[in-house]
Amino acid sequence: MDKHLQGGKAFGFLKSQQDEKLNSINEVFLTDPKYAEEEDLSSKLEMFKNKYMEFDLNDQGDIDMMGLKRMLEKLGVAKTHLELKKMMSDVVGGAARDTFCYTDFLNMMLGKRNSILRLILMFEEKGKDQEPKESGPPQRKTFSDLP
Repeated sequence: MDKHLQGGKAFGFLKSQQDEKLNSINEVFLTDPKYAEEEDLSSKLEMFKNKYMEFDLNDQGDIDMMGLKRMLEKLGVAKTHLELKKMMSDVVGGAARDTFCYTDFLNMMLGKRNSILRLILMFEEKGKDQEPKESGPPQRKTFSDLP
């Protein structure tokens, strides 16, 4: 019975370990001269870390094909298996892997090349910034509103 009570604590411990690991990778990127010219790098890295944590990660903390598929479906951009394989190969640089790690994710998001996944994630961020549209029926028009 005690074993089940520890589930939340174990999950919290794993999340804190993962957060520390991602923060250490962010520190490497902050000290990398390749990205020294990137403006507001620390806030971008924090945003990318939070975005990465939204994915369904596997046991090693990497994004696999199914995690990417579920994330894109949540965003309303469902992709076929072949499109997902192309995205994965874009992210990992042509290597035949079915997962990509946080470092690959950061290279994709901060790199000069525009991958499809990067464009989708950036488009999602821009969509959050827009004002929500009014719901319900439109307001009644008067004659003074007409052109």
